Amino acid sequence: MSTSISIQRLSRADESQSPTSIGSSPISNVPNRKWRNWLPLFVALVFITEISFLGKLDMAEEANSWADSFYQFTTSSWPISKLAVDETGSGQGFVPGSCEQWLDGEDDVAYSRDFSEEPIFVHGVEQTLKSCPVGCKYEFGTDPNKKPDATFRPPEQNDTARVLRSMESTLYYPENNLTLARRRGYDVVMTTSLSSDVPVGYFSWAEYDIMAPVQPKTKNALAAAFVSNCAARNFRLQALEALEKANIRIDSYGSCHHNKDGRVDKVEALKRYKFSLAFENSNEEDYVTEKFFQSLVAGSIPVVVGAPNIQDFAPSPTSLLHIKELKDAESVAKTMKYLAENPIAYNESLRWKFEGPSDAFKALVDMAAVHSSCRLCIFLGTRIREREERSPNFMKRPCKCTRGTETVYHVYVRERGRFEMDSIFLRSSNLSLQAFESVVLAKFKSVKHIPVWKEERPQVLRGGDELKLYKLYPVGLTQRHALYSFRFNGDTEFKNYIESHPCAKFEVVFV
Repeated sequence: MSTSISIQRLSRADESQSPTSIGSSPISNVPNRKWRNWLPLFVALVFITEISFLGKLDMAEEANSWADSFYQFTTSSWPISKLAVDETGSGQGFVPGSCEQWLDGEDDVAYSRDFSEEPIFVHGVEQTLKSCPVGCKYEFGTDPNKKPDATFRPPEQNDTARVLRSMESTLYYPENNLTLARRRGYDVVMTTSLSSDVPVGYFSWAEYDIMAPVQPKTKNALAAAFVSNCAARNFRLQALEALEKANIRIDSYGSCHHNKDGRVDKVEALKRYKFSLAFENSNEEDYVTEKFFQSLVAGSIPVVVGAPNIQDFAPSPTSLLHIKELKDAESVAKTMKYLAENPIAYNESLRWKFEGPSDAFKALVDMAAVHSSCRLCIFLGTRIREREERSPNFMKRPCKCTRGTETVYHVYVRERGRFEMDSIFLRSSNLSLQAFESVVLAKFKSVKHIPVWKEERPQVLRGGDELKLYKLYPVGLTQRHALYSFRFNGDTEFKNYIESHPCAKFEVVFV
């Protein structure tokens, strides 16, 4: 009895006593030893219970995290299968699991036609290209087993593109007019007009040594002229006469106003004159022939009758004189006399010969670094791919990835004169024109890109390894639009374009 009474009296107050007082009773040591025997088992049970609880907590947190991630991805209405690709895929150059990596895989849809195996086939002319970034084949004969993609002859099949190619003025060949050519059934137009599908201008680094050194002007006459068509349908002959009436001495090597033996090397002859009469036979936009470019080679200031937009072709703003209308001849004559009598002012007009032409001029002439026949194949190949991109397989491409409040847009870009596209990625938090240009430059610098014009330009204009971006525009614009008038009207318009054009494609012009 004494034992039971002794145990019942172990109150909370008693638990606070020292071990010595508790252990002083020989009766209380018996249950204490029993409790100590069960202590290891009790600790083990507590440890196992805690581990189990923490495991369940982690699973709950992972479930919540996965749910949040799934919610963010489904804001773009993407299926769970695509989420798995994003989370587990791996790619070179991307952060594992990033939107960039996911888009690089999901948007990579193969085209049905490999142009390296099945080149663009153009019928109607025999030609061999040294190089072209897309498979390209020209043949004159016909092969019943080959269906041409384009032809310079009337097409025998409705789905064969009909091509018009000419370097003549529309004033003498009205069929070269773009609108009229379309009405006549031509699908692709190649003329001197920068508004044509594939321009075929007279300009070229390879054909003209534009940066040839300036020679001393030793001729007594102020200007030289090589005009042989005296029945031109513009006022060039009248302009020549007006300059002569204004006491401008002209050595005329051509049939019109002939006073010099024409059996000379034209460019070498022009090098000795301060001015050269670059008089075209028609005043037509973009119709600028060898008359102008030979003057530039010779280092003789061209006096122009011809294209109303001749300044678009000028190596510098002061590099030419323009007789826009016949009444301008008198004022141009005065300018010629002033420049001839003032060497400093005259040399300023030729300054571009020593410091290099403008970026606008380089961007124009660089176009010809890729032969027009190759550019035709690039145009046709791009059109073929654009048609396929309207198919269901390509329409399924996500082209963007949204996580929370951030969206990543997949955009494609290539250099003008190239065919294949490179991927770049733009983020909604910095969807600006400046950011776009920076990303494009970074992309091409990272792969040590060599501009398409590098080997074509004169050595003095090739520069180092740096890349300078001049124009960036959507694929499909004419060169007139791309080089001289296109621009996004601020970041808002650019953002709207990217958002409304999935997997947008651009071309870049480096200078």
